[in-house]
Amino acid sequence: MAATRVLLLLSGRPESVSFVQSVCGLLGAGSGPGPWPMYCSLKRGQLVLSDRPFPSASARLPLQRPAFCPFAAFNQQPKAPGAPLPADRGVDLGVAIILQSSDRTVLLTRRTRTLSIYPNLWVPPGGHVELHEELLDGGLRELWEETGLQLPQGQFSWVPLGLWESAYPPRLSWGFPKYHHIVLYLLVISQESQQQLQARIQPNPSEVSAFMWLGPDVAAAVAATEDGTEIPRLPPEDLPPSVLAVELEEDGRARPSVLPMSTLLRTTPPIAEDKERVSTGTKFALGLWLQHLGSVTPLSCESGAYMDPDQQRKNRTWTLFPQTRGLGNEVHNPFPSPPP
Repeated sequence: MAATRVLLLLSGRPESVSFVQSVCGLLGAGSGPGPWPMYCSLKRGQLVLSDRPFPSASARLPLQRPAFCPFAAFNQQPKAPGAPLPADRGVDLGVAIILQSSDRTVLLTRRTRTLSIYPNLWVPPGGHVELHEELLDGGLRELWEETGLQLPQGQFSWVPLGLWESAYPPRLSWGFPKYHHIVLYLLVISQESQQQLQARIQPNPSEVSAFMWLGPDVAAAVAATEDGTEIPRLPPEDLPPSVLAVELEEDGRARPSVLPMSTLLRTTPPIAEDKERVSTGTKFALGLWLQHLGSVTPLSCESGAYMDPDQQRKNRTWTLFPQTRGLGNEVHNPFPSPPP
């Protein structure tokens, strides 16, 4: 059996999660839309989650799943007729980087059509966390592998945003899920502008077919298009009809392109198709990024403070990673081991 990457503290005992079990469901998420605040830590390459504080917990992060999560459906109907239920697989661990430029735009990449998982979707750079790899390490490695970007030492800071329960295929109507991940979204804030970062991007054509930068207004509209989310604050007529992107030609050369806004506002269809759209998890992450922009001050950005949306309405904050400022001079573990 593969190494266990995700453990849950249930009744005070660490338990591994089977591939077909819903992490959100096991943690008592219920039928509401979420997200649900969870305590977590990472030790020896394992993510530990609990809905209650525990001694080695180093963070409290929002955990979310899509309204159509197939693993939530398994909770209601665990014996799906004819479904190939793997008995020797657990839940994998992934990381994705929300890269913010100094002029407050974020980078999204479009996965190539030839990839076996999430083809043709717009997502932030990211992927699997290797065994014993620190989360920021893994995210920066994926950023470099997919875009060629290496952030200069001392010129970026970072903060964790939230956790997403991911399945592919994303709906049972598409077929039985073959992949099950908990993805951690990390916000990495560069001191370089969008223009400076874009000048250094060298996308990997085997993984990336295009890239673009989103500002807060467009990101807000995109984040609000998935099932169970709020209506966009901006009326449709206030949105630009398109956004600028960079497409990769077959020979690897890049060319400017225009992406219709309607493409970015697509939701996950009920039947399997590879139409270009923004992934549901990415929309969740964009919403967290916007909350961070709206709640963070220069002081709290430096210290890693983050505003819980529910507590924000009550004018109270909860801290995620005190004293975990990422200066870029070294790679910091956002889930440090507890003191001996």
